[in-house]
Amino acid sequence: QVQLVESGGGLVQAGGSRRLSCAASGRTFSSYGMGWFRQAPGKEREFVAAIRRSGSTSYADSVKGRFTLSRDNAKNTVFLFMNSLKPEDTAVYYCNADLPKGRTWGQGTQVTVSS
Repeated sequence: QVQLVESGGGLVQAGGSRRLSCAASGRTFSSYGMGWFRQAPGKEREFVAAIRRSGSTSYADSVKGRFTLSRDNAKNTVFLFMNSLKPEDTAVYYCNADLPKGRTWGQGTQVTVSS
């Protein structure tokens, strides 16, 4: 069973940057897609970014041009680089892995952007 552990959350000022990491257990990391969702207080969880096995990426319109998702298969880790952060980016960020048996989630990491 794959387990995901996120890190890198914290408090950052508007306009600043932050890097989130998601480390996955297991030996088949390179064989599945990964991604990030986020959930702000009182709102539903929403898609942020995804990276396929091939390395191709997709982004929500709200973060396109500001966030970059990459993966390091040797380290079983994906990285979400967040630039030009806005207060509306404040949320708990969840990493996910798309496995043959379904989607697996990490525990989440809080990102708070102060204005």
